[in-house]
Amino acid sequence: MNWNWQVIIDSLPQLMSASVVTIGLVVISGILGLMMAVPLALARVSKKWWVQALPFSFIFFFRGTPLLVQIFLIYYGLGQFIPDVLKEGWIWTKVLSKPYFWAIIAFTLNTSAYTAEIIRGAIKSIPKGENEAADAIGMSYSQKLKRIIFPRAFGIMLPAYSNEVIFMLKGSALASAISIMDLTGQAKTLIAKTYATLELYFAAGVLYLLLSWVFIALFRVAERHFNRHLRYQPMSKTEVTA
Repeated sequence: MNWNWQVIIDSLPQLMSASVVTIGLVVISGILGLMMAVPLALARVSKKWWVQALPFSFIFFFRGTPLLVQIFLIYYGLGQFIPDVLKEGWIWTKVLSKPYFWAIIAFTLNTSAYTAEIIRGAIKSIPKGENEAADAIGMSYSQKLKRIIFPRAFGIMLPAYSNEVIFMLKGSALASAISIMDLTGQAKTLIAKTYATLELYFAAGVLYLLLSWVFIALFRVAERHFNRHLRYQPMSKTEVTA
């Protein structure tokens, strides 16, 4: 087997351009999913069963079914419920007719379910004494959310959430199933032209690794910042001799 490095070099500009589409999918759906996950997580930690019921059902469905099935259901299914009046204007031409829009919805719903459980676990991990101290000084629930629960939960959830973002990055390869020219979709297109299957999948894999490394590095910086109060502080000489 002759390994063709030249086809990799020639294809790099197109693969790197497609990487921008992949990054956009991950970042946009990650932000929207995080915004959705917060109220879902708060509902899940409620003591009232009827408040938990709908978020539980939503999370159960999106965590229990394959992402590819969700993409197909949303892309081919939800479009059937769009009113005909919307299919005649610029909204349909510029937004609703684009596979990228439906992929964003699918990834947003999927990651919001996983992120909601991560946030719920982080909220449950906050020491009970901190909430009791907030109650003792008369904080309202909104004040507790702003000053105690969200800051503490965010620091606790960062390691697990970074894994979810990496999983979402790898899962974004499924967007090519609905004709989106992301990194995997572009690699498939180039393979159809050059028949260099191993070389182009190798190049795409390396780019995925580089993107994963960038996301991991960013989360490590954020984790050090938000959890800086947990760093080991060596005692001074005065404290040692005291």
